[in-house]
Amino acid sequence: MEGTPVTAAGQSLSRGGLRGRETEVERLRALVGSVARTGSAALALIRGEAGIGKTVLLDDCAGHAGAAGFAVGLGKADELHHLVPLSSLMACLTHQDRPLLSDEAFADLSRGHDHRIWLVQHLAEQIEALAARTPVLIGLDDVQWADPLSRSVLAQLPARVRTSPVLWLLTRRPDVSGEADEIFAAASRALPAVDVRLGPLSASAIAQLADDVLGTDVDEQVRDLLEGAGGNPFLAVELLTGLRSTNSPGEPVPTGLVAGVRGRLSALSPGTLRLLRIGAVLGRRFRFQDAVALSGQPSPAMVGMLDEAVRVNVLADEGDCLVFRHDLLRQAVYADIPPAHRRALHREAAQQLVTAGHQPIEAVSHLLTGALPGDEEAVLLLRRAADDVLPVTPALAADLLTRALELTPPQHPSGFDVGERAIVALTRAGRNKEALATGERLLARRPPSAVASRLQAAIGATLWNLDRAEDLRRRLDATLAAGGASPETAARLRALRALALSRGNDLSAARADGEAALREAVAIGDREAHVQALFGLGETALNAGETAEALRLFTTLSAVDPAYLPEEVMACQHLDDFARGEHLLARATGQKDGSLREGMLLWSQGHQRLGLGQLDDAEADFVTVERLENEVEAPVHQVNARVVRSRIGLLRGDLAAARHDLVAARERLAVKPNPGNTAAVRFLEALHAGAADDHARALERLREVQRHDGLMRWRLLRTWVDEAVRIALRGGDRELAEDLAAQAEAHAARNPDVPTATGLAAQTRGLVANDVGLLGRSVTLLRGGPRPLNRAAALVDLGTALVNAGRRAEAVEALTEARATFAESGAHAAAARAQSLLGRAGARARRASAGPRPSQGWEALTASERKVARLVAAGHTNRSAADLLVVSPHTVNTHLSAVFRKLSVNSRVQLTRVVAASEDG
Repeated sequence: MEGTPVTAAGQSLSRGGLRGRETEVERLRALVGSVARTGSAALALIRGEAGIGKTVLLDDCAGHAGAAGFAVGLGKADELHHLVPLSSLMACLTHQDRPLLSDEAFADLSRGHDHRIWLVQHLAEQIEALAARTPVLIGLDDVQWADPLSRSVLAQLPARVRTSPVLWLLTRRPDVSGEADEIFAAASRALPAVDVRLGPLSASAIAQLADDVLGTDVDEQVRDLLEGAGGNPFLAVELLTGLRSTNSPGEPVPTGLVAGVRGRLSALSPGTLRLLRIGAVLGRRFRFQDAVALSGQPSPAMVGMLDEAVRVNVLADEGDCLVFRHDLLRQAVYADIPPAHRRALHREAAQQLVTAGHQPIEAVSHLLTGALPGDEEAVLLLRRAADDVLPVTPALAADLLTRALELTPPQHPSGFDVGERAIVALTRAGRNKEALATGERLLARRPPSAVASRLQAAIGATLWNLDRAEDLRRRLDATLAAGGASPETAARLRALRALALSRGNDLSAARADGEAALREAVAIGDREAHVQALFGLGETALNAGETAEALRLFTTLSAVDPAYLPEEVMACQHLDDFARGEHLLARATGQKDGSLREGMLLWSQGHQRLGLGQLDDAEADFVTVERLENEVEAPVHQVNARVVRSRIGLLRGDLAAARHDLVAARERLAVKPNPGNTAAVRFLEALHAGAADDHARALERLREVQRHDGLMRWRLLRTWVDEAVRIALRGGDRELAEDLAAQAEAHAARNPDVPTATGLAAQTRGLVANDVGLLGRSVTLLRGGPRPLNRAAALVDLGTALVNAGRRAEAVEALTEARATFAESGAHAAAARAQSLLGRAGARARRASAGPRPSQGWEALTASERKVARLVAAGHTNRSAADLLVVSPHTVNTHLSAVFRKLSVNSRVQLTRVVAASEDG
């Protein structure tokens, strides 16, 4: 933290450090009171240049909060340790005499696929539980130097715990990256956020500070010298301290900080200067034993040097480590080290830290500064550090491996291994174009065939992410034909080829490659090839419409790797086995170790709810999927989530929301314009045009969908094919309607035991043929399935045909059931259309069923939101509410956000009052 000014007696000037900051002090203390009073979270960002008094203000606010009963955790980000994952946030939460959280809360950080999602949720639960007992203040000084993972978590946590009494205090210097501003902006969208900007102190405040330091009246000459501090309290104190140490007011005082510190330290012994330079390289906070080891001198010989450095108020001895009294002091000492010597010290520091048992990532900052091309040991350490951080910060791992590749001589054999790892990390980080470019550069060096095969296998995942399946297939064909791959690599290449072929028309070849890869993977015990082969085979079965086989394969896959359980859930849905899907989701919800892909799990849960006609809960799941993907910058389902949400809006009759989601889907399509996404958006546009009775435009958009790859088109239309047939018929394209009905019949033939498949086949053929009997049969078949919205749509088609046939009594019966089913699901627009048809059938007018919910108030809440509101009002945390409802805490968080927005409340305390009032009413 920023050092506190000292008086002539060497005592802390915490009050003097607040000279001229009375307004800011009161503003922050009022925020403390607000958090305690309302029970809701808030955030303050204190910004200003180095030495301006940010830390003194932070400490004052923390002291005030502690006296008011807050649990307080303060930490500081370090310029030279800004890469160690979560180190900055852990300094706030665990590195205290009375830590807010135990170290066990951060145990096993490397597990899991969506680890960052799990980590944020895990920390939110810990902080929420603590805040249920007492208000909490979490302060981080110099957030501009926070490690990437801490910054990512801080951009999410304040909003996650906004309903609990937690005050976040951050300080920052001006920085070009603007990452601290992103944290502030993210928080300000969800909770009160205060921006405290510290400017220069007034002349009167600086004069008071001078009186505090010198302990005497300050003459005009000193006041003139203080103008060089520019209103910066720390620089003013340094000038005054230097003046005091000369014992001669007439001597000139250097105005430059580096020169000033150099002047102050000129009287120190050479050994003490050496200690300070070593410390400046190690960082603002460093261990004495590390400095001793780096100096090459025995520890007893350096004790006197340490005492001298502490005596002149440059270092502070905190027992377990030494600390520069201010970052500016460390930076001034550091800047005074000749560059070549500085680089050498950094390289020695890296080696010493690893020798002393530190993790490689803790030495990385020194390596990045001190290593030169050809430094094989530095390359090895960078590789080890990258392996350690890959699960939690893949972007950092990618940066480290890219740097390791730069340090490796072009013709050195190890460069290919480093490059392969870099491709994997870049791909994991979503930097697919960089990954591909790295692979191309390495392949251009014409490596041996075994190495080239490994590189092509690494590039395979990159090309898949870029939706370049055909390019992937061509590369794999050439690589496999060239030979020379190891058995493990050959199995992975063949599995990747099966996956690429699953997107084409030759599914028999995809199946053959997948089965061969699976045999090879099992024989040699290669888990990666095993997983990839099963996934490719499962995708092939889905695209072939062989849903039972897809379920078998994905069940096997999830047994090998539980992260693929969502694929098993969705395979169950394709078979109409929603009961088994529900069981799997409940089992997954009970897992709290981060081993599952949270985004994909919620995607499968959203489709489960959608299939069951639970539109409110489905929408909440898709909203949550999008939020989680945004948080980890992995936009996998962004387009399709908006497509489904827009369709839900159309069913409800909320045209504004439906159009908003259509626009959002188009925007996301521009970012990821693959064939599947394009087809989904075009079909959504067809639905919107149809809802507006623009049948020509609807047909035009549907034809664009039909021109897309057949397999992906059918995966899109599988349960929506009846809507596509209606669009074709209304637009006058019977040929297209016939084609779609034939596809539905072919799918039903492959899945004769799936009611949705057989029911949709009868329904679409009945629509094309205007056959009341087939439409009646479709209703009968769909009654045997779990999808109420599909059944209600078939009832509307049947009712319409019966009206046209003059069978009005039967039509009324069918349409009445359809209206009730739609209304129960919240599909109010669809229910209104059924009601309109009832009028045509001659049914007596009836009072309209409840329409869309209001946007505000208790009646605006969905059934699930009310459940969550009642549980939270009863004292449950998000986790305990999630456990009772058997849903993900992420889903509870989404529901709770909606509850707070609709009820216009900001804390659990306020929510409790609203819930009590609603129950009383």
